Amino acid sequence: MKVSRTSRLNGEYQKEISAILRKVKDRNPELKGLVSVTEVDVAPDLKTAYVYVSIYGVGEAELKRSFEILQNNAGFIRRELAQVMRMRTVPALTFRTDGSMSYGAKMDELFKGLTYSTPEETDGKED
Repeated sequence: MKVSRTSRLNGEYQKEISAILRKVKDRNPELKGLVSVTEVDVAPDLKTAYVYVSIYGVGEAELKRSFEILQNNAGFIRRELAQVMRMRTVPALTFRTDGSMSYGAKMDELFKGLTYSTPEETDGKED
């Protein structure tokens, strides 16, 4: 199976941005919670990239503040990325929240509330 250049870059950018986020946390102590890069989507022309982040373990107000800090440090992260990655251009980074973790937790809670009955249990019972 042939892997495209952008899919390889997505993985490399995800790994490197995750490492750079540790520096951002050191620079900004008000960045709260566990911040993880869940996905990076680089455009085919390599000019822009969407960075999907999940921030876990904070309240709603702290989550918004932490996300603002990430957006404000996009230039710093891009500059650090340019030093690590040896490419002609480094894409402009746009951060987006990834709600899949909270959605998954919500679905787990809904599934826990459901009851399961086998066909053998329902054969003799009428509703």
